[in-house]
Amino acid sequence: MLVCLSAHQRTTPLEALERLSVVGDGVATDLTAAHETIRGAVVLATCNRFEAYFDLVDEPDEASPVPAMDAVMERLADLSALPFRDVRETVDFAHGNRVAQHLFAVASGLDSVAVGEDEIAGQVRRALDAAREAGATTAPLEHLFQRATETSRAVKNSTRLGESGRSLVRLAVELAGSRIESWDSARVLLVGTGRYAAASLAALRAVGAVDIRVHSRSGRDRFARREHLTPVTAADFAAEAAHADVIVTCTTTTDSYALDTEHHSAARAGLTTPQLVIDLGMPRNVDPGLRSLPGIDVLDLDTIRVHAPIDEFQAIGQARMIVQTAAQRHAMARRVHEVAPAVVDMRAHVHSVLEQEIARTRARGGDADTVAATEAALRHFSGALLHTLIAQGHGLAAAGSGEAWVDAVRTVFPRTAPSVEATPAGVAADEPDAAASAPTGPGPA
Repeated sequence: MLVCLSAHQRTTPLEALERLSVVGDGVATDLTAAHETIRGAVVLATCNRFEAYFDLVDEPDEASPVPAMDAVMERLADLSALPFRDVRETVDFAHGNRVAQHLFAVASGLDSVAVGEDEIAGQVRRALDAAREAGATTAPLEHLFQRATETSRAVKNSTRLGESGRSLVRLAVELAGSRIESWDSARVLLVGTGRYAAASLAALRAVGAVDIRVHSRSGRDRFARREHLTPVTAADFAAEAAHADVIVTCTTTTDSYALDTEHHSAARAGLTTPQLVIDLGMPRNVDPGLRSLPGIDVLDLDTIRVHAPIDEFQAIGQARMIVQTAAQRHAMARRVHEVAPAVVDMRAHVHSVLEQEIARTRARGGDADTVAATEAALRHFSGALLHTLIAQGHGLAAAGSGEAWVDAVRTVFPRTAPSVEATPAGVAADEPDAAASAPTGPGPA
């Protein structure tokens, strides 16, 4: 059984989402250990969401996933220092095929603040890679996330959502455009050198920013050298931050704010030039108190969400149809996969009977061509029989009736295949087998 717990910026208070984001995406193994029925987990943590996908043991039949998810939420409460009640009220719960539909929509950018954003598909892939490296995935989770990536690609290639290179960063820069007279003369300070910094830099350059300096809180300068940017050391950071026209923060360092009110106010003492601060960090990189300083405008994830534009309804409708169809196909494939053990048992039984009959044919002797023809006919017959029965089983499984088909197979075909034995020496080739001619039930003496 697939289950998903999801906290998203649209429905989750930013403070709670910040706490969950600190947990990060490296806790899949820890969450898997939260309950005995959890076989695997994949955690997707981004700047505006925290999601955990689980594969639960299906037995006993009709078992409720609630105890396992309660255990997971208790573990999340411990890791995030949030009260259990807050976690329970914060996260959304989905199971069954709703999990596939939700993840496919997420991977396609349909559940993002910037609808159709580019980064989320890569984040979904990296979440699977991280869980795989930790040994926390299972076959159902692998299939789910691989189908999500395929669906994201289909949406991007088939709708207008893939045309503009959308992202939360680009949306933030677009919203900031009305506050900046000219990007080509703006002095920009980028705080952070991770994956999101690269996306931020691309968005800034796309609108014409050229005077871009970068500060790494960890002291690394490789990003600055690679992108031909001016590096800002820790010693120079306060002065650079004070004089920048635009500051974009996107660092994952969580020990303290990249910009705090007290130090930034002291650094800007005597300065009256307006300054725009774009906080793309999760948890927040910027002290909320900065809003109180004169001349400073803060654009954070909450503000971006409120001002996100309504995108093209037709493109979104097309994308949702692709997602829905992909989720239905995934559900059908899962239902077909669930009858696979019965298919294996049935095939083993029929093949065992086939080999037994071929052995009898060979033991009878006779013309070699006749024996070969009989063997070929038996193999053709068994193949046709299996093809018909398996096709019927797959069709019924896809329609949701696979359990009844499995029950029928278990009734008709024993799970232990009959042994393969040639006709014993001394039995005439055309003499009926003793077991076949023995009475099978009450009858006349």
